[in-house]
Amino acid sequence: MGIVLKQSLKNTLVTYVGFALGAINILFLYTRILPDAYFGLVTFILATAAILMPLMAFGVHNTLVKFYHEQEEDKKNGFLTLMVLSPLLAIAPLALLTFLGFQHIADFFSQKNAIASNHVWHIFLIGLAMAYFEVFYAWSRVHLKSVFGNFLREIFARLGVTVLLVLVYYDVLSIPSFLNALVGMYLLRTVVMKIYAYSLHRPKFNLDFPKNTKAILWYSALIILGGSAAVLLLEIDKFMINQYVAIENVAYYGVAIYIATVIIVPSRAMHQITYPITAKLLSEGNLFGLENLYKKTSLTLFIASGIVFLLIVLNLEDLFLLLPETYRKGFAIVFLIGLAKVFDSVLGNVNSILYNSVYYRTILLLGVLLAITTILLNLWFIPLFGIEGAALASFIAIFLFNCIKMAFVKIKFGFLPFGKGTFKILATLLLLGFLFWKLNFSFHPILNIMLKSTIMVVMYLGILYRFDISEDVSGLISKLLNRKD
Repeated sequence: MGIVLKQSLKNTLVTYVGFALGAINILFLYTRILPDAYFGLVTFILATAAILMPLMAFGVHNTLVKFYHEQEEDKKNGFLTLMVLSPLLAIAPLALLTFLGFQHIADFFSQKNAIASNHVWHIFLIGLAMAYFEVFYAWSRVHLKSVFGNFLREIFARLGVTVLLVLVYYDVLSIPSFLNALVGMYLLRTVVMKIYAYSLHRPKFNLDFPKNTKAILWYSALIILGGSAAVLLLEIDKFMINQYVAIENVAYYGVAIYIATVIIVPSRAMHQITYPITAKLLSEGNLFGLENLYKKTSLTLFIASGIVFLLIVLNLEDLFLLLPETYRKGFAIVFLIGLAKVFDSVLGNVNSILYNSVYYRTILLLGVLLAITTILLNLWFIPLFGIEGAALASFIAIFLFNCIKMAFVKIKFGFLPFGKGTFKILATLLLLGFLFWKLNFSFHPILNIMLKSTIMVVMYLGILYRFDISEDVSGLISKLLNRKD
């Protein structure tokens, strides 16, 4: 776990800095600089672009990681050329469809909210930029260089948004100009990622594609389904809220979702490096190493996500006091989505195992079925319960999908992610939750959050270290303590 832990720590630091910037943007800048309707519009544009991204990428960001290490050295240029060109198989017809059907698409988007009608091309171009960014990011990850790409993903985009919002605040940019600049910022990020990826390995344009090109493209096509299903589980709620209620509610929902999403920061950071390692272990048939990695990632991520979930839920009342009045109604959303994210984290690198194994077709099909289930649940719950209904639909879908993935790995590979440490962590989290649920300070909300969080984290780390629940975490704490000595 040496290389995993080292790069994961760097990625975690980068990702948390990015999320801190995102928190500033979403909790304090968007909510105070943009009118609620336009904040909802931005959330809708980015969510819809994210839904398009797996299709536009043509699954290449996963295909590249899976097949790169199987290529002979003299065949890699042809393979990488294929990876760069493949997304055009989806992008070209989508561009034509958008051009010819622009008015129909605009009318569909604006059934409930007319403000959404003029931004079809914004969605297309951001989706395009996201797709090629992931392609070139995968290019760097196969060389086990994930930190810079993670910086571009987590910090660059959010810092760019910060600058743009400040310019709007000082009337340097109008809101329409802000939306155009947002598109430009995502395109620029993709160009920078491409330059970095080519600095690691600059391929020569070569149309001598691998002999198994048909199998590679077929895998990519299937991955589109899986990638689209995964993104639908995450983003379809924001898209569908726009179709049923005022677009301001997309903003309110987005703020609550962002707060809950902080829980998966350690998972996102660790998966940047464990994905290619998992692919390598599977290609070598090293099931012992795979099980070891599965259990270690599960325990480490449960340790991190569990305490973050508690910190968020137990400080949520104070956190809401820092927001404008209209954004203070999302406790149920944060709790449901947060719990789903913890379950995601407990499964460790399960997605890497499934999507790089010979069973990927089955899990992709199940993912598509669950994506359809998510859509149907949203169609049912949003009209009944509003934005809380969207959160409930997402929670049910994610919970079901995770149970299926965990059972599938157990049946096909023979192991579960849980160990004795898992239940020790669960007991520790329940104890801390019980102790701190009613503990409230009467100071400023920021001071209240800092005090409660500090006490909880110190107790949590003390329990982890005292009972040596995780070798990696205990080793890291020991190193920090030795340095102080």
